[in-house]
Amino acid sequence: MRRRRLPRWVLLLSVLGGLPAARAADAPPVAPALPLMRAPAAGERLLIVSPHPDDESLCCAGLIQRAAAAGASVAVVWVTAGDAFELDALLVEHALAPDSGTMLRLGRQRLREAHAAADLLGVPHNLQFVLGYPDRGLRALLGGFYRRPYRSSYTAGTHVRYAGALSPDAPFTGESLEHDLEQVLERYRPTMVLAAAPEDLHPDHAASGEFVRRLLEQRGQLPLLRYWIVHARHWPRPYGLHPQLPLLPPAPAAGRSWQALPLDERARDRKLAAIREHHSQMQIMAPLLEAFVRADEIFAPGQ
Repeated sequence: MRRRRLPRWVLLLSVLGGLPAARAADAPPVAPALPLMRAPAAGERLLIVSPHPDDESLCCAGLIQRAAAAGASVAVVWVTAGDAFELDALLVEHALAPDSGTMLRLGRQRLREAHAAADLLGVPHNLQFVLGYPDRGLRALLGGFYRRPYRSSYTAGTHVRYAGALSPDAPFTGESLEHDLEQVLERYRPTMVLAAAPEDLHPDHAASGEFVRRLLEQRGQLPLLRYWIVHARHWPRPYGLHPQLPLLPPAPAAGRSWQALPLDERARDRKLAAIREHHSQMQIMAPLLEAFVRADEIFAPGQ
């Protein structure tokens, strides 16, 4: 007899394990201090490519503030609406078996939260770009669905369906996603592009970073790329709010040339406020999200 497959949210819940509170044994190892990153300067234009609504706050909320204070410009592009998080739908929508309509409503909510966080951080609304491609589908768009449309098993969609998206009704193909990213690059002309590192364990993160890397390489602009990382096993530890601790690179990505951007108390407080604008995520993963409020943020050259 074939075994019944467990719902994806049940599997995810078992993986998260409730994100237990930090223990003394969870403390990060002592490591040499990282070299300092050059702070943004007046006139620079930073583009943060965020696979999901909330990644921009986790990776870069401090950098956004430093850039604004220096007179630099910051734009954010959300590649997906985060509409494949079934555990999120379970808690936010109270849906034990969320359907496609439920997941689309979740995506709209997550985008509203992301806009609120970006507004709080001072990102102009006209520089907040929504693409709306399939959450949990970006890796497929790199491969077999580069030219043929992908169908999301969460929203049942094959085309972009979010109001305010850069290319409404664009098909879920890697070619369309590249075209949209190219539009943002042409329109904004960034002097620094921040994207997820290849070592990031979330498939959407690694895939979105690869899309960005390919485009910048084709344009002869690879030196503009800086990597950040959010998903790594048992990282960052300890979970919870520890703003005085440094953020050290996770072991799988330790070979990169990471640099630290120190954050003062005011910047950390505003970063925490931005993260807490992502109410749907805070209900599920507050200890993990708050663990990114540290004494610094870390970035590595993409070359």
